[in-house]
Amino acid sequence: MQLESYDLITLAETSWDEMHNWSIANDVYELFRRDRQERRGEDVVLYVKEWIDYTELSLKSSDGLVESLWVKIMGQATKGSLVVGVYYRLPDKEDDVDKLLLQLQEAPCSQALILLGDFNHAGICWKSSTASCKQSRRLLERVKDNF
Repeated sequence: MQLESYDLITLAETSWDEMHNWSIANDVYELFRRDRQERRGEDVVLYVKEWIDYTELSLKSSDGLVESLWVKIMGQATKGSLVVGVYYRLPDKEDDVDKLLLQLQEAPCSQALILLGDFNHAGICWKSSTASCKQSRRLLERVKDNF
């Protein structure tokens, strides 16, 4: 990570434990992580370079049941702010789609938004904006309606 000099790094579907020092870049990056308590391998991680002016967003709809992290990167004098989110959705977990959509609506909409992660919606073709199953169509329609 340090050799490439990335400003932001996101990881989804991680499995953290306390036996290892997972903050390997703690002298360069601030580490944020959201761990699912009852299951392993469904965590999300966000690294932000320490020199970047950012604020962690605590969305009301982040009830611990949806694995997501959000930060707002402050813009400079001539550039606007940027909201970045990382998300993990369990396969075939219907209610997570609604929770993600609530978070997207709650995220500050006056800034640009980038959402990364593992959506587990294999039925979506982002290139043609089509979806083969009901869940995927709902997500695709909501994204198209709101963004």
